[in-house]
Amino acid sequence: MTSTDTSPRRPDDIHDTERGLRVPPRYRHDWALFADWCVAAEQCPLPASPEALALFLREHPAAPATQRRRVSAINTVHTRHGHPAPGRSETVRRRLDTARAARFDRLAPLLHRRAAELPTTGWPSGLFGRRDALLLTLAATGMPFAQLARLRRDDVTVDAGTLVATTTTDGERFCLSPEFGSGVSAAVGVYYRWAEILAFLDQYPNTDLLAQHLTDPVEVDQGALTDRQACQPLLAPIDRWGHLPLMPQPMTAQSIAALVRDYLSGRVWARAPLPLRKQSDSDGGPTVRIDSEIDLDPHYYERGVAARRSARDSLDGLADVFDDIEARADALLKELLTVLEEL
Repeated sequence: MTSTDTSPRRPDDIHDTERGLRVPPRYRHDWALFADWCVAAEQCPLPASPEALALFLREHPAAPATQRRRVSAINTVHTRHGHPAPGRSETVRRRLDTARAARFDRLAPLLHRRAAELPTTGWPSGLFGRRDALLLTLAATGMPFAQLARLRRDDVTVDAGTLVATTTTDGERFCLSPEFGSGVSAAVGVYYRWAEILAFLDQYPNTDLLAQHLTDPVEVDQGALTDRQACQPLLAPIDRWGHLPLMPQPMTAQSIAALVRDYLSGRVWARAPLPLRKQSDSDGGPTVRIDSEIDLDPHYYERGVAARRSARDSLDGLADVFDDIEARADALLKELLTVLEEL
């Protein structure tokens, strides 16, 4: 395999003629070990995926210091040739730091349990519950909060019953597979419930209608995302009244970290229900209903244009009337001042 190298040549680099790479001398042995393993395992050495690097480390056990040196060598070769470093992914970090991996393994069931306890209906508890359930589910994978905040709507997919989240920075995949004996991961349902909210807002961008939906749900078509929708953030901030930003914006890594910490410590309180707005103020009329099949009058725009033209004709000359009124007011004011001077 060859690679176009635009990095400056260093006099002490070892030139890998077989692959067209230049490797620092101190990393020559570690890189050769990894490259040979990639050939045997039918993996691409440059650029290498985080999963391939994690598999390499698993099949070549060694002391932690040795493994860190190997990862440093592979990262250096990648960055020198313009590729993202695969060793900076969470998958590899967990392989290198067993204490970190044990901590996430201990916290993951608790995060999943907290997510399963959150409400999915009611206003606004169902809205917060659906978003936070997905947030906790993805956090249980060990994905860094900064990457979690940068996820877009098309970064999360469902593949054969497995929820797959792909980070936008280095393309690392975090998978939530079905439990043993089940065909679909519970995380898939968590994801679909929040995706339903986003699809509803695509069709009906109105908070009152969203409140009605979470109280009395209707079927929402979750079709393919448009290019604009695909680039929107997956997790959005919500204010206390259930309003999402008019212009799509992501949650911050700090707010995600604070939420995860509060859920783990049990400091998140149940949200009090908010009243739904009625169509009428005093007669207790029905709440706003959604009619998904609305046929507009084909002459709607023509009638609107005609009404605006009629209003323009009716108001024509109104500026002259105002000028006349202003002139009369000035004359009356002048007369009043004359009278006051004669007193």
